[in-house]
Amino acid sequence: MNIYFSGIGGVGIGPLAEVALDADYMISGSDRAPSPVSRQIADRGVAIDYSQDGSFLRRQHQANPIDWLVYTAALPSDHPELLAAQELGIKTSKRDELLAHIIADKNLKLIAVSGTHGKTTATSMLIWLFKKLGVPASHLVGTTLSFDQSGKYQPDSEYFIYECDEFDRNFLHFSPHLSLITSLDYDHPDTYPSESDYLDAFRQFGTQSDQLIAWWSQHGELFAEHPDAWLLDESIDIRLAGAHNRRNGTLILKAVEKLSVKGEAQQALESFPGADRRFERLANNLYSDYGHHPVEITATLQMARELSDHVVLVYQPHQNIRQHEIRESYTRDVFIDAEEIYWLPTYLSREDPNLDILSPRQLTVDMSDTHLIFPELNDDLWVAIEAHLNAGHLVLCMGAGSIDEWVRDQSVNRP
Repeated sequence: MNIYFSGIGGVGIGPLAEVALDADYMISGSDRAPSPVSRQIADRGVAIDYSQDGSFLRRQHQANPIDWLVYTAALPSDHPELLAAQELGIKTSKRDELLAHIIADKNLKLIAVSGTHGKTTATSMLIWLFKKLGVPASHLVGTTLSFDQSGKYQPDSEYFIYECDEFDRNFLHFSPHLSLITSLDYDHPDTYPSESDYLDAFRQFGTQSDQLIAWWSQHGELFAEHPDAWLLDESIDIRLAGAHNRRNGTLILKAVEKLSVKGEAQQALESFPGADRRFERLANNLYSDYGHHPVEITATLQMARELSDHVVLVYQPHQNIRQHEIRESYTRDVFIDAEEIYWLPTYLSREDPNLDILSPRQLTVDMSDTHLIFPELNDDLWVAIEAHLNAGHLVLCMGAGSIDEWVRDQSVNRP
């Protein structure tokens, strides 16, 4: 099969392209500009173009007919490559439909890690654990890993480990052999109009799963009638920083037990090096984290306080549409472990033009007795961050938008 990936340099599409390449499919692709992911794929001999005007796709199709175009959710419906594919009669879909096809084609058993928070870290933990225990497994995770490719197919693997995202109802394309549900809090209002819609989607996902492990405290009633579900009550005592990491680690150890995988699982898990952008150490006392939901903020700050008595948060909210849904959740209790908070303007993405943009001051009206500062993402903010670092404070930069790239660029010369 010949597959074309539009957006091949992204963290979602790129690892899937690597899975397809490992699995001996023919691939090519395009993106708006080179990225570390696209360069890595190009280094493996894959043809990649950066014009995205449809001409490269047409040439590739003429040379060797393309069977399937996979595109990122960010691609508009009138994108030249989508229009060209439709004109040429090429099948088009988002990434999850192709992945489901590959899993079925290679006769793999899917281990799906889903939930509102913790998916990426828990998936990375499971990949790490299988690797340490010497169990061959293919995988796909939505971050870069220090110990393996983000996406990988191994011909001798029985299992495929996957970070199974609920956004755009993507996870409903799959029928997992085993599903792990990390947590459940209403999210993605652009996909699910109400909390009941959100929870119903997870209920359906549970019915599509042969086996399931979840927490009773996290809407366990959704899965209570599942014929093969473990609903957990307590975390295992694991030497991992952060209560949420210990909960995720418990899920992973229970998964290994359920699959009858042999080896010193807990010892191997306790050596987990972490996932990129999940409380990732960039320099001494400087961390970056992808979290952008109140529950994630609280959990990550709690982990930071295990390491330091002086925690400073630099927070960039993500999506104005999401802020309208969660603004009442921003209370002092969420940020109790932060001594000082630098609250940035919201990073805008996939927005409803009819919604007013909520300002930092509007979002923090319920945070009395909190030391709040409202900066911009600029040199003045970096000066303030450096002052905290020089004073021995732990600085945590959180958000799913531009803050991660910004702080990496600023901190490149710090030890």
